[in-house]
Amino acid sequence: MQYEKSFKEQAVKLSDEIGVKAAANQLGIPYYTLSTWRNQRKKYGADTYVGSGHKRISADNKEQRILELEKENAELKHSNEILQEALGFFAVRRKK
Repeated sequence: MQYEKSFKEQAVKLSDEIGVKAAANQLGIPYYTLSTWRNQRKKYGADTYVGSGHKRISADNKEQRILELEKENAELKHSNEILQEALGFFAVRRKK
């Protein structure tokens, strides 16, 4: 079963107040599900509950991902420059 982000946040907050077992019983969800949500909150902090289809990236991986994207961006800029030069070259040849 899938739960909304807001439900997960409220469930974890409730479990902080009354305990995991009591909160799970009160909400009608499995104990291990609520326990997993609490562990995820501890591990990922603010990025804990992502929407469906979104990939969670930990803080350590964010820095690495930024570096990867910067490298990819530089490669794409370089490729674009090469294509622009080639376009200019062929445009000059076509005029002759």
